[in-house]
Amino acid sequence: MNEQLWWYIARSTGIVAWALLAASVVWGLTISTNRLGGAVLGTRARPSWLLDLHRFLGGLAVVFTGVHLVALVLDTYVDFGLTELLVPMASSYRPGPVAWGVAALYLLVAVELTSLLRRRISKRAWRMTHMLSFPLFAFSTVHGLTAGTDATGGALFWSMVSVSVVVFALTIARIDQGRHRARTLAPPTPA
Repeated sequence: MNEQLWWYIARSTGIVAWALLAASVVWGLTISTNRLGGAVLGTRARPSWLLDLHRFLGGLAVVFTGVHLVALVLDTYVDFGLTELLVPMASSYRPGPVAWGVAALYLLVAVELTSLLRRRISKRAWRMTHMLSFPLFAFSTVHGLTAGTDATGGALFWSMVSVSVVVFALTIARIDQGRHRARTLAPPTPA
């Protein structure tokens, strides 16, 4: 067996985890922005199926993140233990970039756990925690661009930048939709 196998597994599962997270964020923004969702997905799309796909992508991101972490521990190229994986700035290998990944891990766990417990917690608590998906996406993107050995240029770099632009544009559209909805629901002001 190749001694670099775990390093390759760590790199590939990190990339796949980021791609799944990005797809979940893009999908979530698309279905939550009704104007865009109707235009992109059409009116025949079933809302429960769309939400299930969003949840599935998020769950797969958690699974691939777990495999990413296990592969880092099993790899012998860089010494990663639980401390390096769970404590920001504890790693001797690129401590800042790895810290972004550690922070993203905690946000991913918070978002996923509250999503699984959605029916048992208040809507407000779920919504506030789910908003952490935005910094989660940003932190994981910074981690991928700075800690990874594959994102220094080329296809992966430009893919991450392109998807980030899409997430930014969808976020602006979602904020705009929220403002529009707030204006239409606000009581008229007296003259």
